[in-house]
Order: sequence, then structure tokens, then C-alpha cells
Amino acid sequence: MVDSDAAPPGATEVITWSVVPGREAEFEAWAHDMTAAATRHEGHLGAAWLRPDAPGGAYQVVVRFTSAELLEQWMSSEERAQHLAKLEGIATAESLRKTGLETWFSLPGQSVLPPPKWKMALVTLAAIYPLSILFNWLVVPSVKTWPLAAHAALFPLALVPLLTFLIMPRLSRLLRQWLYAQH
Repeated sequence: MVDSDAAPPGATEVITWSVVPGREAEFEAWAHDMTAAATRHEGHLGAAWLRPDAPGGAYQVVVRFTSAELLEQWMSSEERAQHLAKLEGIATAESLRKTGLETWFSLPGQSVLPPPKWKMALVTLAAIYPLSILFNWLVVPSVKTWPLAAHAALFPLALVPLLTFLIMPRLSRLLRQWLYAQH
């Protein structure tokens, strides 16, 4: 059962930075300051910076907020604009925003459009349904006497990490031909 009052899904912005050769140290100092500024904004869940594999390669940052609205507030904030102005002549950026299930269907190292929502929903249902049956069969009988809030919390606490780190990456790789067929 889906709770219609549940919080909206988080939002992720992936930004790729091309840095002028020889200006990497300046860029990294700027990145540190920009990340510190973002942490002060409502809804900020974190930022992960990835250095390039080889000299001259692109830097990437994954910025995560609790909602698309709060991410947009940060992305269009005056504070962020002031930080970006300091990059003139140092780096340029390309951005990709993800605000829902498509983060489970991302192909590493590829900037491909996400699959159609109906395909993402179908694959997600195919992943969740068997887990739900297993959970209700193996776990629920032993926690029936727990308070409802505690016993209900077990399912999402087990399901979300399993889906995010184990099941959905494998399912999206296994079904990639079908998911990413021309649509």
C-alpha cells in the first residue's frame, strides 16, 4: 500500500566539469567552498565529488536534495550564482537532473535518456513484488506482536537498500536491451 502523504522522492543533480589544464587546484578549492555553501541550504542530503581518472579528464559532482523543489532553490540561488561566477576561465559545466526512479536505471558512464516511465514502473514492480511476498512470509509472522509503526518500518528499511544497491542495478543491467530500446 502506498502512503499518499509520504514525502516526495529526492532529487539528484549530476554535474560534469571540464577544467582548464593547470587550474585543477583552483577548481578543487572552489569545489570545497561550493559544497560547504550547499550544505547550509534546506534539504541538502550530500554531495559526492569524483576526480578524473586521468589528467585532463572531467570532474563530476552528484548533489542530492530531499525534493526537486529544494534542489531547484539551491541551483537557482544567488549564493550559488556568486560561487559560479568565480569559475570564469577555470571550468565549464554540463548538468543532468534526476528526480525519481530514473536514478535506479542510470547506466554508468553513459548519458542516455532514461527509459519510459512505464518500463521503469514495470521493472520496479517486478523487483518489489517478490520481495514483498518473501518479507510477508519470512519476517511478518515473527514481528506481528510489535507496535504497528515498528513492524511497518521494517519493510522500507530492508527494501530500499536492497533495491538501490543490489537488485535494481542488476535488473537494469539484465534488462538494458529492452529498457533502452528506441522509444
